[in-house]
Amino acid sequence: MKVELSQDELGGAAADLVAIGLLEGGELPAALAGANGASDVPTGFKRLSILRPDGSAPVLVVGLGKREELDAEKLRVAAAVAAKEAGRLEASSLAWALPEGDDAAAAVEALVTGTILATYRFDRFRAADAEDSPRLESLTLLAPANLAEAAQTAGISAAAQNRARDLQSTPANVATPTFLATRAEEIAAATDSISAEILGPAEIERKGMGGLLAVSQGGPQEPRMIVLRYTGGGSGPTLGLIGKGVTFDTGGISLKPGAGMQEMKMDMSGAAAVLEAVAAIAELGLPIDLIAVVPATENMPSGTAVKPGDVITQYNGKTVEVNNTDAEGRLILADALAYAVELGAERLVDLATLTGAVTIALGSTYAAVISNDDALAGEVIRAGEESGELTWRLPLHPEYKELMKGTVADLSNLASKRKAGTITAASFLEEFVDDTPWAHIDIAGVAWDVGREYTGNDANGFGVRLLVKLARHLSAE
Repeated sequence: MKVELSQDELGGAAADLVAIGLLEGGELPAALAGANGASDVPTGFKRLSILRPDGSAPVLVVGLGKREELDAEKLRVAAAVAAKEAGRLEASSLAWALPEGDDAAAAVEALVTGTILATYRFDRFRAADAEDSPRLESLTLLAPANLAEAAQTAGISAAAQNRARDLQSTPANVATPTFLATRAEEIAAATDSISAEILGPAEIERKGMGGLLAVSQGGPQEPRMIVLRYTGGGSGPTLGLIGKGVTFDTGGISLKPGAGMQEMKMDMSGAAAVLEAVAAIAELGLPIDLIAVVPATENMPSGTAVKPGDVITQYNGKTVEVNNTDAEGRLILADALAYAVELGAERLVDLATLTGAVTIALGSTYAAVISNDDALAGEVIRAGEESGELTWRLPLHPEYKELMKGTVADLSNLASKRKAGTITAASFLEEFVDDTPWAHIDIAGVAWDVGREYTGNDANGFGVRLLVKLARHLSAE
């Protein structure tokens, strides 16, 4: 979508539809006071009305609710509501008058983000429909020119999030580990600041990445360990981003129930977010150095699949009893985390649809963040608050780690008791980061089926904007 700023007055906006936000107790601009219906405009949050002033485009009035409750999230929702109404009205261009508020840059970012995300469609596999409604092609913000950078940043980040949604939504017979590797190579080819390294099965085996090998051995799709390096010229510590890339998860021998299993094509949501966040960070030219590591595989049942009770050796030499083959994400992440440390990552953040337990604990409002470093955890939480991709910190404690001890090996991939499943999974991962500051983000409850106005119930690309925000903050240190 084309995004631009204009300093035109409300009546001079060159768009099919103009949107304005109106707070409770607020007044319409003088230019609209005489328009038909202007005397009875609802201002409740998300309430809509159309005004048709003479000689200019129709104006969509979006209720913003109470002044003291207005924040960036409500503006994202308001933008989404307006974008959907623009689609219903078959408008291909929309102009937004910047709502009043203390933080104009945050308002611009929210309006751009909500609009771009709300107009997303995944129609790659649908036949062309001549009666399909026109797409919203352009967004103009009636705002000062000094807010152009905020608009550009929001546009790049939201477009990257939509690309992550494409990856999530693509079915697993297409979006294989090789498919993800090809996407990583495309990202690297688009800029001189990114290089790609793709490890295939022979290299993975030679390096002793036993977790990735074990999970992949049940199916015909070959695994990939994907590495992207972004050199942004930063002077701070190198940031490591790790994304779980299970392109389809049957549970392996510990087979999942059949109902809803089609959603397991999205068990690579962490990988999608990491890949597209790196692309956005490079497009923005952020002054930070980072290493992204994505272990990619299917998890399939067969005569060659890893079995409950098997013992494997991870990349850092620790042995693991695989006591549940559906706890596979931690096995591939363990190799990736250890590899990222070896490659030079000095701070680690991993994203993974790791546990069903996190949905029980936090629902679809917050992702869980678990960390061995207060400062890094604080930065992740801050980035989540600013982006609207919220996280809630859960604790670590030696007693959780005790639950992950193995019987005949160093560790088990399943806790000995059914307690604190999200935390014990993270405690397992902590065994592979040495003393490196690390934050684990469990996105199993927030990667799809959330129901927000601007992302709906399907794949939502959670984590892209959070990671871009995080990189911006860390690059400014």
